Order: sequence, then structure tokens, then C-alpha cells
Amino acid sequence: MKSSVPKITIVADSAVPFLRGVLEPWADVRYLPGAAIGPDDVRDADALIVRTRTRCNEQLLGGSRVRLVATATIGFDHIDTAWCASRGIRVETAAGCNARGVLQWVAAALAWLARSRQWRPAEKTLGIVGVGHVGTLVKEYAEHWGFRVLCCDPPREAREHCGFLPLDTVAREADLLTFHVPLNASTRHLADDALLRMLKPDAVLLNSSRGEVVDGRALLASGLGCVLDVWEGEPAIDLDLLRRALLATPHIAGYSEQGKATATALAVRAVAALFGLPLDGWYPPTAAPSAPRRLSWPELCSTIGRAFDIEAQSRQLKTEPDGFERLRDEYAYRHEYF
Repeated sequence: MKSSVPKITIVADSAVPFLRGVLEPWADVRYLPGAAIGPDDVRDADALIVRTRTRCNEQLLGGSRVRLVATATIGFDHIDTAWCASRGIRVETAAGCNARGVLQWVAAALAWLARSRQWRPAEKTLGIVGVGHVGTLVKEYAEHWGFRVLCCDPPREAREHCGFLPLDTVAREADLLTFHVPLNASTRHLADDALLRMLKPDAVLLNSSRGEVVDGRALLASGLGCVLDVWEGEPAIDLDLLRRALLATPHIAGYSEQGKATATALAVRAVAALFGLPLDGWYPPTAAPSAPRRLSWPELCSTIGRAFDIEAQSRQLKTEPDGFERLRDEYAYRHEYF
């Protein structure tokens, strides 16, 4: 049933899935490419629904009537949260929505590395940097698969005394080092030349957090093996680093159907809560439910290629590096089967 309140105006990234038609009974929704959203587009908007390509700061929002920025992403480094708070603009994220999608990306990378380099999980130490929604899942599954797992998360360790280790300890002992941290002043170039020198010569670095967490030039100079989903300067990525990467994907680690559905649902619910729309609890009716379960290492290795052929995705990006943004926007969302 339609609300009797006047319609609000929403500007939305046109690549946010499952969104079209949901808010239109109560809102004038304008869909634009995320990178193209500018001050004139948002001046009379009440809310924005964005992804990482829209920089939400004073330059974009100054002088507008925007009251809410809902990002259908877990990260919010594209939003000047302090400036928004000073102007009374509410910021809502989709924290945790893509955790199982990123777990699937990590699992596909590990299975490919094990097959191509002929090792078993029990022979390897996996270092996890950042033990939030994603890192916690990676830890649970990796331990189940037989890896020795070492964790580093200084903010959580300071708050909760979890027994996590210092970063240099994890770096020195890890055969595989995977990053799952937000991007902020403390984590920008966290993997710098000094840290990379601590790694074993045959170690492999995995990054599916934010490109700027790893100093790309230092990584290239280190000669270390790497598996990368995120890159500095996206979408204009370093072609030398792309060529050197063992596996390379176009920022789609969390692109599962269920993760995207949840992210859009959280954005819709944020709009509904602030503006009194009858959409509390909404979830895309066409999205399949997630089916989380604990599968064995042999089952993972025998099934992951059908669900997510990370090697084929890597070949495509290496062949079409100029198509980074198109490959990302047109990516067929994976199903979460574990």
C-alpha cells in the first residue's frame, strides 16, 4: 500500500542490483553510474544509495538537502563520515553482507594454489590480518580444512584480548598472508616494503580488502607471489602488477548473489527507517537464500571450480585490463553454497 507522505528523492548507483522498482511507489529514484554522480545530481536529493565509486564528501554533498547516505558495501572509505556527521547526514553501511562471498574467493584461491603448487593445508600456515566478519569466517573454515592459522587484529586485541599476534610475527611465520581490514590511516600501505621483507621468499600475499592496504610498487619490487582482487588506482590498475599476479580479479571477491541481495536490502531498510516507508524486513524476492555449511577440503577442491572458476576470471582480466570496470559491473553473481 502506498504511503500518504510526499515522495522523497533518491539518487542511486545504477549498478546496485535488485533495487529498481522497490522504492518507486514512495520515491522519485534517479539511477546514475556511481562515478558520474555529481553535486548537481544530488542537490535536491533526500538520500543516496551508492557503492564505492561515489565519493561522498563536502564537494559532492555541500549545499544539498541529503539526509542519508546508504552504501551497499561493507567499506566506507569513500564516505567522509566526519563531515557527514557534522552536517547531520546519516551514514549506513552493509557491514558483513559479503563475508561469505569473500570467503568463497579466498577458498578458490587456496584451492588453486594447493593444486598448482602441490601442497596440502596441513603443510601451510595461513596468516589472517583483520579478524572481523570476513576474517572470522576465513579463520573458522581454514582451521577446519587443516591449515595452521595465525591471526592479527590490533584493534580487536586491544578491546577483547583475543590472543591475536603482532603483525610482524604473523608475517614472518605465514606461508600465505590474507588481508581483511578496512582502509583507514592506520591500514593504508599496511603491507609496505618493510612488512613484505619479513615474508618468506615463497610466501603468497592475498588481498581482497582495499587496494591501498598494499603498497603495489613495493609488492611488485618484492618478487613475492600474490593473489589480488583489489588494486590501487582502480579502475586504472598497475599493468606490471597485473601481469605478475598469480591470480587477478576485478574487485569481485564479495560478489555473491546473496551478499549483493543483503547489501541492497540493508540500504532499502535504512531508507525505509529514516523516511517511514513500509519496507522494514524487505529482501529481494528473486534472490536465492544462502546455504551455509561446513564442507571438507576434498569437497571444496572438487566443487569450487564449478561455482567460481577463479583461474578463468583471472585470465579474462589479464586479457582485458582496460575492461576492469565493465568486468566488475557485468559480473555474474556467484551462489553461496557454503
